[in-house]
Amino acid sequence: MRCSRTIFAILAVFLSLSINSVSEAVSTRAIDEVRNKEVLDTRDLQIIDTFVAQSVGELVKTKDFTSIARIRMVILSRKSSNRPSNQGQYSAQFSESSVRYISEAFGQAGELSPEARRLKVVLNLLILVDGLEDVRLADLARGKLNDENSAIRYWAVHSVTNPGITEQLNSADNLKLASGIVEQLKELVESSCPEIIALIAEFAGEVRIPQAEDLLVQIADMRIKKYADWSVDNELLDAVVLKSLYSKISSTEVGKRSVARRFGQLYSYVIQRYVNGRDFLRATDKGELASVLVEAEQSYIGKLLGKRQSTIKKAVERSDVTGLLLEHNRLLGDKTRAGRLPLKLKFDYGQKPDGSKRIAPLVLPKPPKELIPSTKLRTSIDN
Repeated sequence: MRCSRTIFAILAVFLSLSINSVSEAVSTRAIDEVRNKEVLDTRDLQIIDTFVAQSVGELVKTKDFTSIARIRMVILSRKSSNRPSNQGQYSAQFSESSVRYISEAFGQAGELSPEARRLKVVLNLLILVDGLEDVRLADLARGKLNDENSAIRYWAVHSVTNPGITEQLNSADNLKLASGIVEQLKELVESSCPEIIALIAEFAGEVRIPQAEDLLVQIADMRIKKYADWSVDNELLDAVVLKSLYSKISSTEVGKRSVARRFGQLYSYVIQRYVNGRDFLRATDKGELASVLVEAEQSYIGKLLGKRQSTIKKAVERSDVTGLLLEHNRLLGDKTRAGRLPLKLKFDYGQKPDGSKRIAPLVLPKPPKELIPSTKLRTSIDN
């Protein structure tokens, strides 16, 4: 399932607007004066509060989408002070006012009609929350994670997983909130489109709580299963998943073997799909698989082993299937010996039916007959 094109239409508008765009309905003169003061007094703090209240209120009332987006950009462009000396005062008041008035705005937006207008306002509120990167606002976005509209779900997930929020969630003060967000995201994994899965995977790789490793393993297992039953699509997503698995392997001892096992199995399945499907997969699919293989080798494999390499890249460029399979076995293992990666990271691939440890990744099952053309499928990796 792919997310609605609405997501990207909204994003195009978001990116096309200049940060200096100004809505005629929102005066910025007073707030700009406050941003340039060395020290703020009570009156200045009231000006900040009034600016946020009026701007958010105008965003809810305005019906034209472009005007709404411009108001949003006006708010974002003034979320911080121009003077380091008053930054603490300014940011604290701006945050306090934003939480208050954006919370009220979400309530007002829920009562708007027709539905198209409600959608526009909620989307812009979420994009505003995303841009403000205030962990207190992330709690508001959590309420939209299960919205029926795919664009709203996308921006809700974006709002609670962006790098600015992730950094704050890694603070000891926000561990409870981080845990709550992770638990909600776990419920979205199975039903989400690749664009949302990518956001969740990146977040899971960077947020430093044990539950995040469980979330990342859940995503990896889902992708591994899709490879095994030949239902996988959007293979470029696995570049993100492998990157997040690598990030988790590199940053913590907690669950490292479990995470490393998924890295090895997923990477193996990407190679096996590339080899076993080369006679019938679409050129786009093969291109995405090749990109994942090369990126993982250049960005993560060398770092994990302590030595840069380009063997897989050269094999892909030369269409050297034999060389690719030999490198697969050397890195990941085969039925006769463990690979360099499992030995280095001290992991195995789980247990065999007899209870012994697997030293090699699972063999990719043969594809369904309807996928195979009349030509005989050339097989690959033995276990």
